[in-house]
Amino acid sequence: MSEILPIHRFLEKAQTTPVIDVRSPGEFTDGHIPGAVSIPLFSNEERAKVGTRYKQAGRDLAVLTGLELIGPKLAGFVKQSRKIAPGGEVLVHCWRGGMRSASFAWLLQTAGMEVAGTLQNGYKAFRQEALQFFDKSLPLVVLGGQTGSGKTEILHQLRQLGEQVVDLEELAHHKGSSFGAIGEAPQPTVEQFENNLFASLCTLDPVRRIWLEDESVTIGTVRIPNPFFNRMRQAPVIFLEVPKEERIVRLVRMYTGCEPLLLTQAVERIHKRLGGQHYNRAMQALATGDYATAADVSLTYYDKAYLFGLSKRDPETVHRLSVAGLSPGEAARQLVAYAAKNLPLAPATVSA
Repeated sequence: MSEILPIHRFLEKAQTTPVIDVRSPGEFTDGHIPGAVSIPLFSNEERAKVGTRYKQAGRDLAVLTGLELIGPKLAGFVKQSRKIAPGGEVLVHCWRGGMRSASFAWLLQTAGMEVAGTLQNGYKAFRQEALQFFDKSLPLVVLGGQTGSGKTEILHQLRQLGEQVVDLEELAHHKGSSFGAIGEAPQPTVEQFENNLFASLCTLDPVRRIWLEDESVTIGTVRIPNPFFNRMRQAPVIFLEVPKEERIVRLVRMYTGCEPLLLTQAVERIHKRLGGQHYNRAMQALATGDYATAADVSLTYYDKAYLFGLSKRDPETVHRLSVAGLSPGEAARQLVAYAAKNLPLAPATVSA
């Protein structure tokens, strides 16, 4: 019999032990523990069939239906599990920590594998832990700046310098504007984005500074959890001052080579916000391959929107730093020095 582990012990062991998620493919797609491998006990259709049988005929007949469905697949489950765990040791979980994970663990143990534990209360416990974590007070520093300031490149350089960084756009697979999906993988579900953010934060030291980019509450189709977003809005912002000309050059470099249709579709999405005159000018520039003019016109909207959002912050939390003409690495070094001098760390606490 494998040990039933509370969430903290399960996640601790998961750092060195493969995790098998035996829920249905649909459940896994909606949201899963980052790093877990899906080996579904039932397909989506089979899970629905067992659920219907349970409602119509009761538990015993539902269990029998489940056994009939998984019987032919038992050997395949063991083969898949051995493939992801050459050492023979795994962790297993399902939705509530009930029959699916217990049955799967029994099968693997019968086949000679070692199950280090199943998750008490299942994936539900992980979700509860993740959502509660976002109430935690962390020493955040928000990297601000108008579109094209190179914030993402600078974040990566901060990480190279040993600073703690959370790249929200990387987790969201989106750059946060109408153009943000271009060149990115499909976005995760909102639930999976939350899971990925939680996992990323858990790897960090809560008493050291954590850098992240200024974002609106939505990044493409995903949404930053409200408690965490509120912490971001209260955190100090270092606003990077970069001339518009430099930002245009950077944007042209980013989007040159992209499929022209994707760029025109992005401009279409901000048609009303640009206004008819600016919209027509941007579309004409794209049609002739004049990406610099298209970027210049688009920034008319994005600069106004960003500065409006910045004005809603407490002015005392906004720090301006010119990085004009600096490489991302040079800018990162200046940021570290500025933060060390001007942003003393407060102890991290958990809100009531």
